Amino acid sequence: MLVLLPPSEGKATSGRGAPLKPGSLSLPGLAGAREAVLAELVDLCAADEDKAREVLGLSEGLRGEVAKNLELRTAGARPAGEIYTGVLYDALDLASLDAAAKRGAARSLLVFSGLWGAVRVTDRIPSYRCSMGVRLPGLGALGAYWRTPMASVLPEAAGSGLVLDLRSAAYATAWKPKGEVAARTATVRVLHAPTRKVVSHFNKATKGRIVRSLLTDGAAPKDPAALVEALRDLGYVVEAQAQAPARAGTPWALDVLVDEVH
Repeated sequence: MLVLLPPSEGKATSGRGAPLKPGSLSLPGLAGAREAVLAELVDLCAADEDKAREVLGLSEGLRGEVAKNLELRTAGARPAGEIYTGVLYDALDLASLDAAAKRGAARSLLVFSGLWGAVRVTDRIPSYRCSMGVRLPGLGALGAYWRTPMASVLPEAAGSGLVLDLRSAAYATAWKPKGEVAARTATVRVLHAPTRKVVSHFNKATKGRIVRSLLTDGAAPKDPAALVEALRDLGYVVEAQAQAPARAGTPWALDVLVDEVH
């Protein structure tokens, strides 16, 4: 099982240990693209702080994020699972998982990123600010930029099992499963059961809880149909297309219904 996650806008501070070692990151096929984004981002932030804030979509109050990007090559690095914070990651709570679940997380979780493309939660990275929606002056829109390298790397990472795609729309632009990979991919919406409206904050929390539930249970569904059964066994209310995607080669669309909206 491969679980695709969005990053968090807010991030923990960088560590005090060794700085980033680009060659140690997972998915080495993305190395060249990572270096190109990293180099342009650092140069942008070094050249003109106001221009960098404009490009990165940062308010005056987030001016310090530009300085953070200047130190990407020298700042201490921490596992990505510790760098990413926010609602989804609070609900997932990687630190409190038992040893077996942590091994499962290391194998199966892949976090998409405007800067790194995608990383495992065990990859050591510094704190940064660069969303997938950013358009760098040289490389252009990052969602479009990452499509070519992702197209050759992600199908291999997906292997032959289930792909559970929990990314937000901006990060889904970087890689769209196709063909037989799409047929074993499932996306998830979280709906408020009484109103059947899509929820926002609770959407992220529920997705974090879903991933945690699968990891702690040791569940390893091989395809979307098995995922539906696994989630129902774990107590989730799930609606899915009857037996197969609406069109061949398209992901399954699952709705998880919740009664509470926090």
